[in-house]
Amino acid sequence: MIYIAALFCGLLFGCGLTISNMINAYKVLNFLDFTGNWDPSLAFVMISAVIVAWAGYKLASRFTKPAFAEKFFISEKKSMDVRLILGAALFGIGWGLAGYCPGPAITAIGLGIADAAYFLVGMIASLFIYPAISFLYKKYLAK
Repeated sequence: MIYIAALFCGLLFGCGLTISNMINAYKVLNFLDFTGNWDPSLAFVMISAVIVAWAGYKLASRFTKPAFAEKFFISEKKSMDVRLILGAALFGIGWGLAGYCPGPAITAIGLGIADAAYFLVGMIASLFIYPAISFLYKKYLAK
């Protein structure tokens, strides 16, 4: 049942991205273009997402466990560190350069938007490159 719930949530998320046109890379790129063709609609989507997530966390706090899992998987980490800040910065740079983040890229590929595939290949490659960089950092620079 948990897989059906996950599939439903993924479909719901993909529909939201598609309806709001967040699968269009130019929505992001135009949001960042303050001196040109600025489009504030991404800010409205982000604010809406924060409000819905906040409501979801508040609702979840009223239950001891989710309907289809043994426990909630909510981060217990309360502080920021260099890894979090660096990762967030790299994510933002990649998002700003490509106009895609993972969810919209996967949705766009599903709808046949081919340029999202280049982003997705790069993202998957980074998943394999990061462990090597992390290993080298720990071995030579973190001392």
